[in-house]
Amino acid sequence: MQRILLFLMTNIAILVVVSFVFNIISANTGLTVQNPLGLLILCGLFGFGGAFVSLFISRWMAVRATGAQVIEQPRTPVERWLVETVKQQTQKAGIPMPQVAIFPSHAPNAFATGRSKSNSLVAVSTGLLEQMNQDEIEAVLAHEVSHIANGDMVTLTLIQGVVNTFVMFFARIIASAIDNTTRGNNQQGGGLGTLAYFGIVMVLEIVFGILASIIVMWFSRKREFRADAGSAQLVGKQKMIAALERLQRGQEPELKGSMLAFGINGKRSGLSRLFMSHPPLSERIEALRRI
Repeated sequence: MQRILLFLMTNIAILVVVSFVFNIISANTGLTVQNPLGLLILCGLFGFGGAFVSLFISRWMAVRATGAQVIEQPRTPVERWLVETVKQQTQKAGIPMPQVAIFPSHAPNAFATGRSKSNSLVAVSTGLLEQMNQDEIEAVLAHEVSHIANGDMVTLTLIQGVVNTFVMFFARIIASAIDNTTRGNNQQGGGLGTLAYFGIVMVLEIVFGILASIIVMWFSRKREFRADAGSAQLVGKQKMIAALERLQRGQEPELKGSMLAFGINGKRSGLSRLFMSHPPLSERIEALRRI
């Protein structure tokens, strides 16, 4: 989930900044709700632009947000084993060798990110290296390599671009409707005013962006099953099941800005389940056993 949260937070931040520029351009080009097609096109350009900026800086952001240290030259047996294992897995998966990194965290976390298969990063936490055996770590690495091989970050970006487009579009449609309502029948006065209108647009974009993350989380849950299956193909499903069972037996660490990157313990239902980036571990284990 760490990768997804970083991407979403970066995307929302960029979307807010982009909106300021968007508001200036739309105000000076006449692309308002009276010209919905033009407004939708402009929203698409800015929406996809923000998503792709998030993608292009995802690796840079992940390294700095987690304090990860990229292994340039392996100095310890563990580092050499990590690099060699990832190298073997990527060769088997038919993708270029990514950067490999270790980041400080007591929680058993791992993530993969990057703008393309040839520009990616696989990182594991110190906690994962301490709490799992080699077979389980190997399965975790294969899971992350599968994310890269499946092109999950690019697909996520395209989905986020569509979401951004409609978030920006409907925020302006609703803000305009509120503006017209406050005007009433007096077209010469009243209304929200420029600053209030833009303020409502920004608030609506943030609210809609959070709600739209349900779509992104749905995709995230689907990709977890695919990455688990990919790990099973690379190293065997028993190793992947063992890694998930290890997480299941472990006690979920205290949250500090993010949930477990690799798996989420505990069961959720109802509305909260819609915002889960990972399926429950029990469901992932059962899906692997059915392979």
